[in-house]
Amino acid sequence: MTLVLALGLASWLAWMPVQAADGDRAASPSAVADSAEPAYVGAQVCAECHSQEAARWSGSYHDQAMAEAGEQTVLGDFNDAAFTAHGLTSRFFRRDGRYWVETEGPGGAPETYPIRYTFGRRPLQQYLIEFPGGRLQSLGIAWDSRDREDGGQRWFQLYPDERLDATHPLHWTGREQNWNYQCAECHSTNLRKGYDLATDSFRTTWSEINVACEACHGPGARHVAQVRSDRGDGTPAWDRDKGLTVALDEQKGAVWLQDDATGRPRRSPARETHRELNVCARCHSRRGLLREGVTPDAPLGDSHRLALLDTGLYHADGQIQGEVYEYGSFLQSRMYQHGVTCTDCHDPHSLTLKAPGDRVCAQCHQPERYDTERHHHHPVGSEGASCIACHMPQTLYMVVDARADHSLRIPRPDLTRKIGTPNVCNGCHADRTVDWAEQTTLDWYGAAISRRPHFGEALQAGRTGAPDADARLLTLATDADQPNIARATALSLLNGPLDAARLERLHPLLKDPDDLVRAAALGVLDQTDPGTRMELAWPRLEDAVLAVRVEAARILAPLAGVELTEDVRARLAQGLDEYRATQLANAERPESHLNLGLLDSALGQPEAAEQAYRTALRLDPNFAPAYVNLADLYRALGRDTDGEVVLQQGLERLPDAASLHHALGLLRVRQGQLPAAVESLGQAVRLAPENARYAYVQALALERAGQSAEAIAALRAALERHPNDRDILAAIRHIERASGDRERLSH
Repeated sequence: MTLVLALGLASWLAWMPVQAADGDRAASPSAVADSAEPAYVGAQVCAECHSQEAARWSGSYHDQAMAEAGEQTVLGDFNDAAFTAHGLTSRFFRRDGRYWVETEGPGGAPETYPIRYTFGRRPLQQYLIEFPGGRLQSLGIAWDSRDREDGGQRWFQLYPDERLDATHPLHWTGREQNWNYQCAECHSTNLRKGYDLATDSFRTTWSEINVACEACHGPGARHVAQVRSDRGDGTPAWDRDKGLTVALDEQKGAVWLQDDATGRPRRSPARETHRELNVCARCHSRRGLLREGVTPDAPLGDSHRLALLDTGLYHADGQIQGEVYEYGSFLQSRMYQHGVTCTDCHDPHSLTLKAPGDRVCAQCHQPERYDTERHHHHPVGSEGASCIACHMPQTLYMVVDARADHSLRIPRPDLTRKIGTPNVCNGCHADRTVDWAEQTTLDWYGAAISRRPHFGEALQAGRTGAPDADARLLTLATDADQPNIARATALSLLNGPLDAARLERLHPLLKDPDDLVRAAALGVLDQTDPGTRMELAWPRLEDAVLAVRVEAARILAPLAGVELTEDVRARLAQGLDEYRATQLANAERPESHLNLGLLDSALGQPEAAEQAYRTALRLDPNFAPAYVNLADLYRALGRDTDGEVVLQQGLERLPDAASLHHALGLLRVRQGQLPAAVESLGQAVRLAPENARYAYVQALALERAGQSAEAIAALRAALERHPNDRDILAAIRHIERASGDRERLSH
């Protein structure tokens, strides 16, 4: 069965626009937060005492994260400007004191919409349009706010390489461009989605429209009350923490010292907490929401599930690939391991660097040691000599937004040769070979640096299914000197059987100091028997971090149907309730209801599972996994006829969904309709050649249909795409042997 983690994966729902009058429109986002929540006082109150910090924050990216559309906030050209892309022309204009756009609507026809909010400011500004049901949608055309000499001051498409019509999952009117889910949490203060599943609508609220003081420091009413109190002698009646929700004091008294022998910096005293990083990580990371309402400094795993170094998000060596922001990269860095925090480099209020250019690095790294040709081997002052050029290469996202890789890694051209990851040397010297780059770095720095083992080699082995992958992954996972996010990723890639020896090595990882590792180690237990699950996963129901507890509950769910004591059953039920709550935190997403359906199936509750899958399809009729899992549920209930109807309904909407063709092929096999099964399974392979399992199953069906030669040919073609797949290799040997035996018997 398929488990989908809600981390912003593709889903969408096309619907017709309704231009409602103000009195008929569903409730819009409001500046009034729920009165039951902790009291927020607003940036203006904070500025009464903290004027310098407020002055630096004013005009920052946080200050301008979101705003009402108006003369002071809209940067784009709305002077009857036309923009054409992929044959579609959109028009931007002003009318009755408002800003408007005429562009393609959800039905495919041109529609005219007022701009309600601006979103961001530089290097691009996006625009939000209000739709029925409390939804705000992000327009797919943005304004390039860079200077004209840098290529800016123009309208541009956020997806310039393809035409996104109204049926496309990334069309601006669909669920994937919905502000309430995708963006809102990190652009406003005290954001509450307010989603109602029954009506599929939002009543989203905030305390302040932008990222203001209390987004990081927490609600300030208690602090302000103490400021304004009086002990009777004119001084405030402070308590121990001065009424602060979050004490961001990790930098207090900390200095960076230089080791005279090595020239390397060392923090004193050592960092003991992660409060500051937790605050920043909530938004500067690729993650999925688990619950709202935690304090900003809570461990990230108490409110979100962090994405690991997965294919499509990161290269195998951890370099940024997809839009992952900064935190997952920074966790890989030696800077993080040695106690560096965000505010060592960035001013927390203005968000600017604490010093320009390489001088921010020189705060800790002696220029006489590092800003020399002896170190960087480029002319001093040149672009190639800058710290960022080699250690923080930038990648463009959203066409014009350059993001720096915060893993602060040493360039490794040898990894390009070994596992195909990019390197900054050839990024600049595109006319030179990888061999040249590898030899040059070897000449400069020696094998100790340029050829040291790297976790990326084990992760690539896991991604490609190399014969020794599991052994290498387990070695990485148990190496406490490696980045914890890499260790957790290694556990997520384990694929082989868990024998006693491997389980023994897994035991300590379930108690690892890092919650990412603990949660990933629990995931491995999916492959174990009920007794092992109970022994190893049960203690983690009491874990201090929510993400770990709910993973333990998911792993233990199948045990709910066995004989348990009343106390054990009650505790498991509590854990499962917590898991359900984390899924319903994203109740607007079909993935969440797919996960709930899987849970109900594991609990032996088929009616509830069916309802969950149906809810997923109600929210998104184009969500293929829900059709597949619903049909599989019917198979388990002996209702393949109903399952066939479901799969056919899915294929009517999604004729190119490989998973649906594959599921229908399996159903045809069960029905004994082998020619039709072979056709459906073959179609799945044609649509998704990257899926080795599809090719393997197709070949078995071909053999069963008496087409051994065709089966072997299909397997050999698949082996070229998946040279390390053990199932394909075993199937080739089996079919060839069986074919040979039949041929000898026929003679």
